Amino acid sequence: MRIVVTNCNTTQEMTEEIVRGARAAAGPGTTVIGLTPSWGPESAEGWLDSYLSAAAVIDLLRTYEGPPYDAVVMAGFGEHGREGVRELVDVPVVDITEAAAHLACLLGRRYGVVTTLERSRGQIEDSLELAGVGRNCAAVIGTGLGVLDLGDDERTETAFLAAAERAREAGAEVLVLGCAGMTGLQRVVGEKLGLPVVDGVGAAVKLAESLVTLGLTTSRTGSYAKPVPKRRLWGPGAG
Repeated sequence: MRIVVTNCNTTQEMTEEIVRGARAAAGPGTTVIGLTPSWGPESAEGWLDSYLSAAAVIDLLRTYEGPPYDAVVMAGFGEHGREGVRELVDVPVVDITEAAAHLACLLGRRYGVVTTLERSRGQIEDSLELAGVGRNCAAVIGTGLGVLDLGDDERTETAFLAAAERAREAGAEVLVLGCAGMTGLQRVVGEKLGLPVVDGVGAAVKLAESLVTLGLTTSRTGSYAKPVPKRRLWGPGAG
């Protein structure tokens, strides 16, 4: 089985970190390929970045020329684009936002999301609502750290633990890592918090493997029918 994991930004180092987390979660026989958009934001933080990122990821998959793959994991927490990708490709598409939330709902009645900047709350809340798991979310809490600040492990852990306590006070029984760049943090903070901590990248990989193994893929009846054939201009120099 081959799974393509798409980073939502152009930072290659983050793609590599995401791929390490995806490979750690993948089962024997699963190959993980990480893809980085060639254009778009260096980090996705806000509505403008998110919509730009969505177009870049769709274009990345549209022009992909590598080996065939069996599923796509979209590694952008709360970012746009998953519906468009489901129209585009003929394999299961799993977004880390909904994957983490669905697994969290199996572990407790209410979950909390700990993310980067507070400005991401609205996007994440909307994404969870659209995925049908918003009503179980107790809170979305920002750490105050930008995506590119997550490389400072000690600072990230301290900020995460402080935000996690706020989520717990809001009623969270399970925590979700609210950024693909936090992958791996669950092993560090889970025991200290005494709560299950779900990593969206690992959750999405396992769900993607399950869908492929079960022979299931996106329905083409209704919402995710193939795009209507028409002329589309993808920008200057695009194929």
